[in-house]
Amino acid sequence: MLIFNIRGENIEVTQAIRDYVEKRISKLEKYFEKDMKNTAHVNLKVYPDKQAKVEVTIPLPYLTLRAEEMSNDLYASVDLVTDKLERQIRKYKTKVNRKSREKGFKNLEFAPAADTSSSDSDDESKFQVVRTKQLALKPMDNEEAILQMDMLGHDFFIYEDAETSGINIVYRRNDGRYGLIETGEE
Repeated sequence: MLIFNIRGENIEVTQAIRDYVEKRISKLEKYFEKDMKNTAHVNLKVYPDKQAKVEVTIPLPYLTLRAEEMSNDLYASVDLVTDKLERQIRKYKTKVNRKSREKGFKNLEFAPAADTSSSDSDDESKFQVVRTKQLALKPMDNEEAILQMDMLGHDFFIYEDAETSGINIVYRRNDGRYGLIETGEE
């Protein structure tokens, strides 16, 4: 079951808009477990040039889904972002199911990163921490970590290696390929 948190920037979120967003994004529920309650964070933005941007983030126990789309029509943007999220889910489920069967895992669960923002200090130091994230590391392999990184749109991803139980980092190199940093004892 999806719980919606819909915000509007430069736009009033009317009941008609709320109903349309909920109807379209609710079609993703068929991919979730029935007893799970997930929150869909939806940001609707309208710019002065009448461009409408829709951003949707759905943190799940095993993945954080995120997509954004911009077009001249708010409703079209909602449709586009819903389609993009559905493609992400199908791609992820296909890869995880295949990997699980190959490795012999029964039920892989991955935890999303919990976001907390901090802007308490007015110090303009170049080493100032402006955002803090906390995350639970779950066992996975390199390919699954790269998939998570790509789906989140990040340049790196930290995870626990399923085979060694070590903390690893995959990252996107300047040449478009991927790198791996493995932690170890000195």
